[in-house]
Amino acid sequence: MNDQQFEDLMDGIQEKIFLEAEQMYGEKGLHRWKNPQFSGKLDDADAHGRITGKCGDTMEIFLCFDKNRVCRASSLTDGCFSSRLCGSFAAELALGKNPEELFDLTGEDVLKAIGTFPKGEEHCAFLAVKTMQEAVNAYMVKQVQQD
Repeated sequence: MNDQQFEDLMDGIQEKIFLEAEQMYGEKGLHRWKNPQFSGKLDDADAHGRITGKCGDTMEIFLCFDKNRVCRASSLTDGCFSSRLCGSFAAELALGKNPEELFDLTGEDVLKAIGTFPKGEEHCAFLAVKTMQEAVNAYMVKQVQQD
């Protein structure tokens, strides 16, 4: 097999992976896979939540606030792509919201934002929201302690 044949083979495999991912996670999910956003640790976060779900995935959410509204958010997980995707979308949904609005977010909101998502993985969206709300709790406790 020459270099061009190898490249063609690899391109074919990559295309098949992308097609399968798009079938499972839809266009938005595939786009987020190819262009990760809202992931990683925020060292200057005002709030941090960390929860391990029943599935064994541990998720972390980091929130930065400005005038009591989320101005930056990110997520980390040791879990599967479904967990990474849900954490990313939960972080995105948090932007611009105040603590009370964050408590109104649900796993269904995350799933709706993604669009297409495997039924057996939907618990990841609820883990992401629960983790975000844990971070909001930490933020609110800090605010009370500072007063």
